[in-house]
Amino acid sequence: MTEIYVDADACPVKEEVVRVAERHEVGIYIVSNSGMRPTGHPLVRQVVVPEGPDAADDWIAERAGQGDIVVTGDIPLASRALERGAAVLGHDGRPFTTDSIGMALAMRDLMKELRETGQSKGGGPAFSREDRSRFLRALEDAIQKEKRRARS
Repeated sequence: MTEIYVDADACPVKEEVVRVAERHEVGIYIVSNSGMRPTGHPLVRQVVVPEGPDAADDWIAERAGQGDIVVTGDIPLASRALERGAAVLGHDGRPFTTDSIGMALAMRDLMKELRETGQSKGGGPAFSREDRSRFLRALEDAIQKEKRRARS
């Protein structure tokens, strides 16, 4: 059965995940290392992991697998989830795939190096309404795809 794992600390689409998952009666894990206001929604399980680097990522990567969907902006977590067979969506709705993850990791490393050497100030474009809309469509499509896969 499909479940959705949300890397929640910096996630701008938590409400959208709940809205789409509710329509399909799909369980959600909202994972963070800081307390969040409880939703009280029966499909949502909020998980607070200990403080520390990658604690939320590790929790998700150890549990998400084939048939699940991971929502994250963290490229190394996306890579780990893909290795376990999960579908992975960025906050802007763009999927991470086994074909695209290598380039995403390389670009992440390049941008980190440019920031460290002062050649780039970092920061990408602001999250937009188009990003939110793309995310909603992508999550709907991912759930539908997993439902079809489970039926076959």
